Amino acid sequence: MPAITDKSRHLDDWFVSDIQFNLLYPPSMQALARMHWTPLAVIKSAAEFLATRDGSRILDIGSGVGKFCLSASYYQPNALFAGVEQRNNLVGHAVAARSTLGLRNVSFVAANFTQLDFSHYDHFYFYNSFFENLGDADRIDDSIQYSSSLYHYYSNYLRRELGKMPAGTRIVTYCSWQDEIPPSYELVQTDLDGLLKYNVKTRD
Repeated sequence: MPAITDKSRHLDDWFVSDIQFNLLYPPSMQALARMHWTPLAVIKSAAEFLATRDGSRILDIGSGVGKFCLSASYYQPNALFAGVEQRNNLVGHAVAARSTLGLRNVSFVAANFTQLDFSHYDHFYFYNSFFENLGDADRIDDSIQYSSSLYHYYSNYLRRELGKMPAGTRIVTYCSWQDEIPPSYELVQTDLDGLLKYNVKTRD
């Protein structure tokens, strides 16, 4: 069964449930949802925390098929959401879903996150996309390289870049050990038994 692309549906209908939202994607992508895509309830809470003002620029690091960015842009229409994902096919699914939804405050780029200038963004979301490097059971596919050294390289790189951001920068992490969070950030809130963490940079 192909993904649903009926643009006549009301936008709100797609966000009734995770099951309904996932119908935007083909079955092969829906099969990855439980492990790799953020639940809508988490996205709504994270987006509210990150969209601190109109025009806030928020980056999802490892955006996959775009579920966080698309849903967050629906919940926070006055903020700007961007997703970076190194798998071209997943970016293609994200762009197709954006077209179906007709959302205008969201964009996607096919790249490794290390290629981006973090100063172009105000706040960040991170559903630990680095974990794939620590074991082969939960990998999305075999299209990219994996290794434990990459996990540490990416975590250290992200920590350095976040450390360069100004005080007040926010990052929400989901299913993360916080390896990528610098000591200049304060953990201000947790939910879901610690799986969801809200961090704010409190000093330079």
